[in-house]
Amino acid sequence: MKRQIFSAEHDAFRETVRSFLAKEVLPHYEQWEQDGIVSRDAWRAAGKQGLLGLAVPEEYGGGGNADFRYSAVLAEEFTRAGVSGLAVGLHNDIIGPYLTGLATEEQKRRWLPGFCDGTLITAIAMTEPGAGSDLQGIRTHAEDRGDHWLLNGSKTFISNGILADLVIVVARTAPEGGAKGLSLLVVERGTEGFERGRNLDKIGQKAQDTAELFFHDVRVPKENLLGELDGAFLHLMTNLAQERMGIAVAGIAAAEYLLEITTQYVKEREAFGRPLSKLQHIRFEIAEMATECAVTRTFLDRCIVDHANGELDAVHASMAKWWATELQKRVADRCLQLHGGYGYMTEYRVAKAFTDGRIQTIYGGTTEIMKEIIGRSLLGQPSRKASQ
Repeated sequence: MKRQIFSAEHDAFRETVRSFLAKEVLPHYEQWEQDGIVSRDAWRAAGKQGLLGLAVPEEYGGGGNADFRYSAVLAEEFTRAGVSGLAVGLHNDIIGPYLTGLATEEQKRRWLPGFCDGTLITAIAMTEPGAGSDLQGIRTHAEDRGDHWLLNGSKTFISNGILADLVIVVARTAPEGGAKGLSLLVVERGTEGFERGRNLDKIGQKAQDTAELFFHDVRVPKENLLGELDGAFLHLMTNLAQERMGIAVAGIAAAEYLLEITTQYVKEREAFGRPLSKLQHIRFEIAEMATECAVTRTFLDRCIVDHANGELDAVHASMAKWWATELQKRVADRCLQLHGGYGYMTEYRVAKAFTDGRIQTIYGGTTEIMKEIIGRSLLGQPSRKASQ
């Protein structure tokens, strides 16, 4: 089915993204996978090409266009290219709204130009060794010391953790406040007491630096409080729909690409003297995946438009995230199976997509959390998880 949500401007932007990937990313990506980290040159190249800070006002160096469909184009093309290591979506769609929506004028002028030109790489630090989906379990804390906050604690699984020049840290600033006693503190590279642990060894997304972060008596200036004191819970909830939409968009794009390459593979690969595509079971597998992708794509495109218009609610964003990522997981598994032994070889895209995509049903809120949000909305039950 022909998609109807993009204009000629979106199509032109898609070509720009493809050209950027072909020139600045794909020739170097194998080396980045081996290194476990992306070159900072790639971030600067993305900034120069205008791919960073799409929604940031032009006065701070951004694109000045908050249309989420441009972010969807980025997510789709990066997914099809298999280059998850360059975390442009994290930078633009997850961290960007915190800076544009919560920062003071002074903070915006201090941070947004670098955010947009690629010289200031960002991360957000929520997850801890003992606290994932439930924000009430956060132990990282900050004490008010007059002209600064004294920050102590640790975080784990932080994307861009090694490269980040600016980290938004979720910390407890009111000991008795539960989830509502949390604040966002911005910690900058080089701050005394801020240390990075190892670059974590993951089963997929090898070029994406994911690290442990440690804060030992870190003096965070009062002017680095982002948003309202003790207001992080509301700030975090406000931006979750966009985070989940970005993940969902990547999920359906991955499923569609895997179906595309597998369809071609079964036409060419022979078994028992004829192409695999001649076997009824193979045709049924392709038919099922194609139908699931088509139905999911229709729903996702509706969600993309709704979000671009400011009309998408948390429940439908959760539906999109759950369904698209679980579909991605199923399709990756089935497509690998149809590739046989070759599907297990890392030189085949299906193998890399299988391992790279497995995290999709976990980060940004697990599938189980998504179902809880949806079910609670329908049944009117109170929340038990502070992060939902």
